[in-house]
Amino acid sequence: MRFELKALSPDAVPRALAKAERYRLLNEPSEAESICLDALEVDPGNQDVIMTLVLALTDQFDDDMTSALGDAWKLIERLNDEYDQAYYAGIICERRAKAHLRHGTPGSGSRAYGWLREAMIWYERAEAIRPPNNDDAILRWNACARLIMRDGHLVPASEERGEPLLLE
Repeated sequence: MRFELKALSPDAVPRALAKAERYRLLNEPSEAESICLDALEVDPGNQDVIMTLVLALTDQFDDDMTSALGDAWKLIERLNDEYDQAYYAGIICERRAKAHLRHGTPGSGSRAYGWLREAMIWYERAEAIRPPNNDDAILRWNACARLIMRDGHLVPASEERGEPLLLE
């Protein structure tokens, strides 16, 4: 069944954005996503809404990594600032890695490692062009590095250590 969605008024976008941020904090990312999509219909270039939507999509990686991942990458292209593009690309990779870790399937450690290393590359790009007094990319890079150093399962695929098979 299809419905014709109702449009927000352009003046309602700031309030809608605040509501989307609250829904993210309440762990209701699909609600935040819906609000952001409505806001972007009337203000397609709103950078704050785009960034919030990227975060809402990455909040859903545990449930739906494939479509949320593709949608998040498409949004990165809509960000105007090169720093924001690199920083949020890092966020996507880092959150994808953490979703793999939470799933805990065989090989998830090496997949998570790869995504964390990719995130760190993006954070280094963001760090190189960061605005004054903005060390957010450094904080995220350090968090990824600490996670890798702390978890022995986070190794490149060629070094993955598994449990030996017991043969009877």
